[in-house]
Order: sequence, then structure tokens, then C-alpha cells
Amino acid sequence: MSTRRKVSLITLGCARNEVDSEELAARMEDAGWDLADGADGADVVVVNTCGFIEAAKKDSIDTLLAAHDSGAKVVAAGCMAERYGKELAEALPEADAVIGFDDYLSIGERLDDVMEGRAREAHTPRDRRTLLPISPVERSASADGVAIPGHGGPGDLPDGVAPASGPRVLRRRLGGGPVAPLKLASGCDRRCTFCAIPAFRGAYVSRPPAEVLEEARWLAGHGVRELVLVSENSTSYGKDLGDLRALEKLLPGLAAVDGIERVRVSYLQPAETRPGLIEAICGTPGVAPYFDLSFQHASGPVLRSMRRFGDRVRFLELLDQIRAQAPEAGVRSNFIVGFPGETEDDFEELAEFLSAARLDAIGVFGYSDEDGTEAANLDGKVDPDEIARRVEELSGLAEELTAQRAEDRVGSRVDVLLEDKADGGFEGRAAHQAPEVDGTVLVRGEGLALGEIVAARVTGSDGVDLVADVS
Repeated sequence: MSTRRKVSLITLGCARNEVDSEELAARMEDAGWDLADGADGADVVVVNTCGFIEAAKKDSIDTLLAAHDSGAKVVAAGCMAERYGKELAEALPEADAVIGFDDYLSIGERLDDVMEGRAREAHTPRDRRTLLPISPVERSASADGVAIPGHGGPGDLPDGVAPASGPRVLRRRLGGGPVAPLKLASGCDRRCTFCAIPAFRGAYVSRPPAEVLEEARWLAGHGVRELVLVSENSTSYGKDLGDLRALEKLLPGLAAVDGIERVRVSYLQPAETRPGLIEAICGTPGVAPYFDLSFQHASGPVLRSMRRFGDRVRFLELLDQIRAQAPEAGVRSNFIVGFPGETEDDFEELAEFLSAARLDAIGVFGYSDEDGTEAANLDGKVDPDEIARRVEELSGLAEELTAQRAEDRVGSRVDVLLEDKADGGFEGRAAHQAPEVDGTVLVRGEGLALGEIVAARVTGSDGVDLVADVS
């Protein structure tokens, strides 16, 4: 009879966390654990938490408590566990262990500790940006003896390695389907005043192109047809490798991987979206003309307070550059309203930008203070009721504008990746639609099959969603 024990892995948060969970899953199996589909029957439930904003942290806590109620041992991992460490362990005794990124290499041992009742003190959080040199080009030379988030196979590096796939394909797919995220890098060097991510994710470190290509080939061999390139900031890819054009050079190689039909880049910083990168995304066969641009606002004074680049005019110029090369390019972005010091004029400037930008997808978030961020100490806090009003107003405008943008696509041709069966046809996504965060396309026609990309003509729209027929 098998002596292998069962572990259930629950993933919360972004696509980067999905990659981290698939690395953890591979390490668990290597350590002799079987993966269970749910908490029922599992000896241990590992929750890969999200620690980005208050709503995500609440969701993480609720998930950990629900896992505890299942009767299994509970382990908190991921960003919230890394960010709060001992504090989380003390506040949540229902968790049998709180582990940080440094524990990922020895996850099998940590699970054994939990099963055997061996207490292990949770870590004291530290600023992970201090683990590597400030200068990006000096980081690879400092690899020996220094933690590098997102790199390294079992035993290759000392304590301090944050999650992501290693130099061998240390990954176990946890879900099926023809789409998968592929991590380009870990960490972030930007210092946006509202964001705590760099402190617990660490400095920016690119994965070597050969490593990324190898994982792309592995994913293609596991049925993946679309790669979604993820990181905290994809436009910085290669700066620590001494090549600011590394992403532009990598994209053709990824698109040429046998079995991969579409490559999508996410998490682009407007300040770093160079003409050459725009050309590569718009002009490389097999790369989706899709721009996930992190605008955050459109008022110059608010953006300066956020320590970010740009304003309404510069952002519209960037969109013009993109559409000059790919008129039907997809563009999405997120925006924060109610940032400290945001006036009614600033808010109107943002609304004017949205009205002119013709974005395909828009996320609107109300500002809230985050632990350890500069913005939490800024003057000029906006009243919470006023923030809620602005969120409601801008969300309503965004809904109208994105619906109109979808309606404008009626009559156009789209290439749709078929992902699910649906009433009346198949549900999929066109090149201007990223998984989960954007709209979908209902495709009608004969002889269609899941996982293929089909050419179709858009015949209707419903909000951000489209209806298309294969002729």
C-alpha cells in the first residue's frame, strides 16, 4: 500500500501566483506527496495567498479558515504569508504553518513538519529588495550566495529564493486547457508610492531567454496553444541581462515554438513601452497585438504623486503609436481613483482620457492605504464616501465605453482560440482579449474543436463580449 500522503493546493491572486503554485506542485510531488483535487481527503491544504490589497487579503484569510474547517492541516504560503510572516501566524492560529518564499525549496520538509507536529517559527518579514545589488546589471554576477527571486532548481541556491520555475522545467500543470502563464521575471524595481509588492517580491530579476524558451516548449508539449507572458513588469525584461531589447528578441522565438499558436504579453509599463517593443508586438506573426498597459491614472499631478510617468496627452500619443501599426490592437488598463490629493479636476481629467482612449477593458479601483507604502502617509486623503462615488461614476463610464468599443468591432474579422463549449457554439477569446480579465467571443459554426484557433466574423456584441460566425 502506498505511503504517499495527499496535499491540496489552492491558488489565489494573479497569474504569477499560478506559476508559483505549479512550481510548488512539482516540488511536492518530488518530495513524495500526491496532489488532491480538493480539501476532502487531503492531509494538508496549502493556500497560496495573495497579499496585494485589502480585499485580496480578506479572501486569503477566509480561504485559510475554510481549509481549517475541512479538518486538514493548513499551510499559508504565497504573498500574504511572505509579507506578514510571524504577524500572520500569531493572528491566525488556525494555520498550522506560515511559510515564506525561502521555504519553497524545502516544501516537502515543511509539510512533513506539519504532519509530524513539529513547530517551526514563522519568518520575520524583510525587505527583499536588499538581497541583491541596486544596479540591475550587477545582479547576475552576484548570484552565488545571494537569493535571486524566481530562479534556481532544487538545492541550487541558498535560502532566500522566491517562487517561479527553475532552470529545469520544475512545473506541474494544475489545470488543463490550451492557455498557460509563463513567467518572464520576478520582482520589481519601480517605487510606486501605493504599491508594496517590491518589498516582499524583491528586486527585478529576468529569467534567461533559454530558460523561458525551454519552458515554452514544455508547455506546448502539455497541450498549451497560447502563452501569456507574466511578470511584475514585462517591459523591464532583460535590463539586468544587459539587453533592453531582450523581450523584442525573445518574442519571435516563443512564437516559433512548435505547437504554440499565440503569444500574449501582459503587465506593460507605459514609461517603458518603447517603439521597438510596440513594433515587435504588433508585427511579429504569432504574437497578439495586445497591450496591457498600467496607466493607473491620467492626471499628471496625481501620477507624479504616485511616482509614475505620463499624463492624458502622453498616454493618448502612446495609443496613437500603437494603433498606427495595429488599428485593431487590444488595449486594457487599470485605474485608481481617490488617491491622496486627487481633486475633482484630476478625476475629470481621468474621465476625459477614458472617453478618448477607446480601451477594450478597464478596471477601476478605489484607493485604500496599504501597509508600508509611502502613499499611506500622504496628506490630502479623500473621504471614503467620495472615493466610493468616484468609483461608481467611473465604473459606469467604463462599462459604457468598453461596450461601445466592442460594438465597434462588429463586422471585423477575429482569430478566436476556442476554450469551452457553450450554448449555441464555443466560447473563446480573440487576440484583443486576455484570459479571465477581458471579454469573450461566442463562436458559431460547424466542425469546430476545442483548442483550435479559428477565423470568424463578428456579428454582434453584448457588453464587452462578442458573437462571431465561422463562414
